[in-house]
Amino acid sequence: MLIRKIEVFLRHTQMPPTKFGRLATSDPRFVLDLRNGRTPRPDTEKKVEHFMNKYREMTNAY
Repeated sequence: MLIRKIEVFLRHTQMPPTKFGRLATSDPRFVLDLRNGRTPRPDTEKKVEHFMNKYREMTNAY
């Protein structure tokens, strides 16, 4: 599930959820909305996964 992957990412990178949403989807409420039950579109999921992978590569985060 995407929200679990995001929560792990946030813990490991110590990134605030609003910053994550802004950087990954241009929506600072994205993580809050997911926590409240929002289901992202498949293309948004791919975009978020891509962002997390690229961020890890760039920062050597976990």
